Amino acid sequence: MMRAGNVLHLGIKELWSLARDPMMIGLIAFAFTVSVYTGAKALPETLNKAPIAIVDYDRSPLSQRIAGAFYRPQFIPPEQISPAEMDARMDAGLDTFALVIPPDFQRDVLAGRQPAIQLNIDATRMSQAYTGSGYVQAIVDGEVRAFAARYRSNPTPPVDLAVRVRFNPELNKSWFGAVMKLIDNVTMLAIVLAGAALIRERERGTVEHLLVMPVTPFEIMMSKVWATGLVVLVACSASLVVVVQGLLSVPVEGSRLLFLGGVALHLFAATSLGIFMGTFARSMPQFGLLLMLVLLPLQMLSGSVTPRESMPEWVQTVMLAAPNTHFVMLSQGILYRGAGVSVVWPQFLALGLIGAAFFGVALARFRKAIATMA
Repeated sequence: MMRAGNVLHLGIKELWSLARDPMMIGLIAFAFTVSVYTGAKALPETLNKAPIAIVDYDRSPLSQRIAGAFYRPQFIPPEQISPAEMDARMDAGLDTFALVIPPDFQRDVLAGRQPAIQLNIDATRMSQAYTGSGYVQAIVDGEVRAFAARYRSNPTPPVDLAVRVRFNPELNKSWFGAVMKLIDNVTMLAIVLAGAALIRERERGTVEHLLVMPVTPFEIMMSKVWATGLVVLVACSASLVVVVQGLLSVPVEGSRLLFLGGVALHLFAATSLGIFMGTFARSMPQFGLLLMLVLLPLQMLSGSVTPRESMPEWVQTVMLAAPNTHFVMLSQGILYRGAGVSVVWPQFLALGLIGAAFFGVALARFRKAIATMA
C-alpha cells in the first residue's frame, strides 16, 4: 500500500535535487518566458515585412496608388526599380515580390479593358510566397476597383457580405502563438523533467539508496510525478498571467482555474510518459535522442501547429491516444472560446483515462528496471 509520508518526502527530495540543477532551472525559465514571447511574435505562416519592388512602365496616378497601398506590417514599402534591376535583385534574394505594371495601364482600366499585371515571386521563401500572392492580388484588385469607381458607374453587388470574426477579432497572430507555445512547452518540460529525474538517479548512483529504503516503486514514481508536475504547473500559471496576459496582452476568455485543472491532468499523463522513456535511456544523451523521436510527432500532430481536420483521417485517429491532442483541444476551448466544464468534459475524461493507462505501463516498466538494477 502507498504511504503518503514516503511520497511526500521523496517528492521534496526531487524538488531539492531540481533546485540544485541550474541547467534545468534555466530551461524552465526560458521555456515559460522567452520561448513563449518569441513564439507569439514570430509565426512563419503569417506575412510580415515582405520585401516588394515595382517596375512601373505606366507612371500614372493609378500605378502610384497601387504602389502606395503596400505598407507595413505585411510589406516593406516598395522600391521603384528598372526592368534591368528586377532579375538581379531577385537573384540576390533582395525581393520576394516584383510587380510589373504595363504601359497604358490606367487608360486600359478606364476604357473597360482587362490589362494584365505581372507578379514575379521568389518561391524559395515558401511561407511568404504562398500567403503574399493572395495579399498582392487582393490589394491590386481593391485599388483598381476603387479608382475605376470614380470615373464610371459599377453595378451594385447583389450580396453584401458582413464578416464577423469571433474569438480573435483583431486577427492578431500573437494571440494564437503565445497560447500554443505555452501548451507545447508544458508537454515538453513534463516529459523532460520526469525522464531526467530518473536518469539523474541512475547517473548519481542514488537508485541503490532507494532500493534499500522501505519504499515501493509505486511511491518512488508517484513522488517524481507530483514533484515534476507541481513545478511545471506553477511555472505555467505564472507564465499565463505574467507573459501571456501581462506582457503580450492576450485576453483569456475562460476560467484560469479550469485550464490549470486540465494542465494538472495532462501533466499526470506526460510525466508518466517521461518516466517510461527514462527507463529505456541509460544517459541524458540517449534520452535526448529518444525525446526527439517522441516529442516532435506529438507536437506536430496534436493540432497546436496545424488543425487536425487538415490531417489524414488515420493520423487523427491514432493521435487520439496522445494526451496532448486532448490537452490542445481543451486549452483552445477554455482560453480562446470561454468554454466551461459542460463543453470540455470529454477531453478531461480522455486525459484521465490516458493518464491512468500511461501511469500503469510506466509503473510496470519502472518495476522491471528497478528489479534489473537490484
